[in-house]
Amino acid sequence: MKIAQVAPLYEAVPPLLYGGTERVVAYLTDALVELGHDVTLFASGESKTQATLVPGRDQAIRLDPAPLKSDLAAHMSMLAEVRRRAHEFDLIHFHTDMIQFPLFEDIAHRTLTTLHGRLDLKDLPAIYEHWSKYPVVSISDDQRRGLPFANWAGTVQHGLPSTLLDYSPRGSGYLAFLGRISPEKRPDRAIAIAKAAGLPLKIAAKIDGADKQYYAEVIEPLIAGDPSIEFIGEINEQQKSVFLGNAEALLFPIDWPEPFGLVMIEAMATGTPVVAWRNGSTTEVIEPGETGFLVSSL
Repeated sequence: MKIAQVAPLYEAVPPLLYGGTERVVAYLTDALVELGHDVTLFASGESKTQATLVPGRDQAIRLDPAPLKSDLAAHMSMLAEVRRRAHEFDLIHFHTDMIQFPLFEDIAHRTLTTLHGRLDLKDLPAIYEHWSKYPVVSISDDQRRGLPFANWAGTVQHGLPSTLLDYSPRGSGYLAFLGRISPEKRPDRAIAIAKAAGLPLKIAAKIDGADKQYYAEVIEPLIAGDPSIEFIGEINEQQKSVFLGNAEALLFPIDWPEPFGLVMIEAMATGTPVVAWRNGSTTEVIEPGETGFLVSSL
């Protein structure tokens, strides 16, 4: 088949540092090429892929140092090119939420849209009722709760390349938190768990501009003066294998309906169990007592 993969432009494919959606797009795109499909990837210019790359922007938006940028303009320009070339493809697979819906109505039957974010937002039902011809894919069954009436084609959980991460049979005595510093990810809970368990905690996470105040007012005071809590910052793919593999457990104490949570299966791939709050997708991803533990309180 001739397949177009359309990625968000916020991160490279795969991301240089943090980034879940673009990482999944990278794995899927390369796997489709290896299966013999003719794949074209629309993504940021520094992306690395086995497919034919069509740059939608010279650099991924988040790490572009330009002070003034337009996310919307960048994505609209890329989608215009996808539309211009749509006749070349048997299937166009979008990973860009719903922004493409007005542009591809006449060929909705030749598209697939994987939804990577939360769907319980007030304004979304009207979109998916109006553009109901578009087949959409969830990344967990729980994710569908916000839009039960959408044109669901199926649920496809994330996967990883089998050689991506190294298996580590033993931990090195610390707990790990990997992701974003944000209220819904609850790094404060991770710190409380580590202190209650008497174990060191290493935090590898990015801080978005919108979350800098939360970090300064809530998280930084919990870390300050405590040598057992180490904030590392963002890490790359090479560092991730060691960071997760050497941990005794990954803490995933979320306070929101997580659509999937790629870091959970990344930890499992290294042999590290996951301790997660019973919320969102976690009941589908974790096998209690086998790959981790589900909890509801401290």
